[in-house]
Amino acid sequence: MSYYCGIDLGGTNIKAGVVDGEGKLLNKLSIKTNADRKMEEIIHDMGQLAVDAIKDAGLEIKDIECIGIGSPGTPDNEDGLLVYSSNLPFNNAPMRKLIREVVDLPVYIDNDANCAAMAEAVAGAAKGTQDSVTITLGTGVGAGVIIDGRIYSGFNQAGSEFGHTVLVSGGVQCGCGRKGCFEQYASASALARMTREAAEANPDSLLNKVKAEEGEWNARIAFIAMREGDKVAADVVDMYTSYLADGLANAINTFMPEVLVVGGGVCNEGDPLLIPMREKTMSRPYFGPGVAKTRIELAQMGNDAGIVGAAMMGKSCVDDGKNGK
Repeated sequence: MSYYCGIDLGGTNIKAGVVDGEGKLLNKLSIKTNADRKMEEIIHDMGQLAVDAIKDAGLEIKDIECIGIGSPGTPDNEDGLLVYSSNLPFNNAPMRKLIREVVDLPVYIDNDANCAAMAEAVAGAAKGTQDSVTITLGTGVGAGVIIDGRIYSGFNQAGSEFGHTVLVSGGVQCGCGRKGCFEQYASASALARMTREAAEANPDSLLNKVKAEEGEWNARIAFIAMREGDKVAADVVDMYTSYLADGLANAINTFMPEVLVVGGGVCNEGDPLLIPMREKTMSRPYFGPGVAKTRIELAQMGNDAGIVGAAMMGKSCVDDGKNGK
């Protein structure tokens, strides 16, 4: 049996665990990132956490084929660098070199959204398929594309930034510098903003009452008020699901995946989100008569996606004969 270690690097927490060749997670450990520290300290802790996770799984270093790392930002897997990450103090960080100073194993690096997509393809909602797209609705919109069972990253490993494709020309300003990006209309943050704007324009709406109970504007408020019969809230949800469907249909038209996986906390709203999202999305792509249609599924891997996906990305690199040293 072959085993792989996956590290999920986040702005708040670093998680690591051991995964077998079928994508089964054997264990996981977590520590605080403390992202205000020096790059070298953070990466050293990542390596040490990998060592601890391997021991916690009852294995030895020699039992592990490689370490896979999923990180926000743009990696350079060939040279073992994290080129850039907006939320971490990394700029051309020699991640492979520093990790290997702690644990002498091949190291492979990829974007965290790509790793989440790999996890869903190997062990989650897209298991058994060769072509899938995973889109995660959070503070922004993350996307990962799997083609022929491999992560698609473009020539510079910065591909699949689907959240930064323009949905509304000249629309809401995005942090990337453009206006009208998909994530400004389909992320959880975008839904919170739309809810606030609708509440301010309609002082008598239940949105304001629910916000007072919630304490701050969030993606849940519109759904709570809609369930209580508020028309303004229902209009917000309808607008949000329409924008979301347009973006998801664009992803389908671009890649024609067998499965489109959608995840993120917004999906916890259940049928009031999922039913209109599926209906609207599937009415938009250009399938043509008799053409097989993409399935839309909810993400299944949850908080384990980063670890499992990073480990399985590492496995894929080993299988392809890529050098992680």
